[in-house]
Amino acid sequence: MDDLSIFSGESNPSLAQAICAHIGVSLKTAHFKRFSNDNLWVQLGESVRGRDVYIVQSLTEPVQDNLMQLLMMLNVARVGDARRVTAVIPYFSYARSDKKDAPRVCISARLVADLIQTAGADRVITMTLHSDQVHGFFSIPLDHLTSQSVFVEYFAKYTNTDTVIVSPDVGYAKHVVRLARALQLPVAIGSKVRLGDNDVRIDALLGSGEKARLAIVLDDEIATGSSMVTVMNALRAQGTEEFVLACTHGVFTNQSALRLAELEGVQEIVTTDTVQHSEAIRQLPALGELSIASVLGDGILRNHQGQSMGSLFTFWPDEV
Repeated sequence: MDDLSIFSGESNPSLAQAICAHIGVSLKTAHFKRFSNDNLWVQLGESVRGRDVYIVQSLTEPVQDNLMQLLMMLNVARVGDARRVTAVIPYFSYARSDKKDAPRVCISARLVADLIQTAGADRVITMTLHSDQVHGFFSIPLDHLTSQSVFVEYFAKYTNTDTVIVSPDVGYAKHVVRLARALQLPVAIGSKVRLGDNDVRIDALLGSGEKARLAIVLDDEIATGSSMVTVMNALRAQGTEEFVLACTHGVFTNQSALRLAELEGVQEIVTTDTVQHSEAIRQLPALGELSIASVLGDGILRNHQGQSMGSLFTFWPDEV
């Protein structure tokens, strides 16, 4: 792997270090600066000429700065004559903006996809997109990996217990059903209506297991936490007493994890390290952070060596 170079932006260097440790390579250095006029400056710490380059950057807060930093790093690698440039984006922001749902609005996910390609990316590796159709916004190869294998391993302890796996809405139900089947647990699906950024209503819960003692509520991301609170209230009304809140991307805007951890019945908040969390969140006794470094590392390694990526996409076939 002499021709493999992995660089990290400033959004999640700890994850990038873990990815490199899994692969068995060192993380290359990069330098960043902000000028007095608020312009950003990026420099890759060594030559990338003829090399297979991977830029690891989550599009987390501050989203615009981290996006611009990613674009600049991709462009530096491209004009530096790298053999191939891959953007590794553990958390892809703007994926919610995948359609024109009001007059005169931007389909931001498509715009971000265009920017990444224009900057110089030959390929993208990402994880658990909020909307699967964002995959189709790219005209370059995109490897859409899943974090679900780490959840299966972690939640195996709940098999054969009075537990239900719950999806807050129909949109994420397929993923939740697959997890429930793998754990041999019943499933419930919420009928969710989003009225605003922090305003959610659950009209009904569908499924045979919604009255279990403990509910594992799984979504692709937790931002404000409003969906989780609304689902918990609906489940509590039907007799559920304990809750585990789980997501791939713990965005936790305005420190929402701190508020969720204080709610009655919340036993645990389980997320992954696609987002680098603040010290206050990491110190929460209720927080369980699973690492997806091995999944992303395997994706990088297979891509670098020209091996099949299929098993990283299809952890469970539909017939499981």
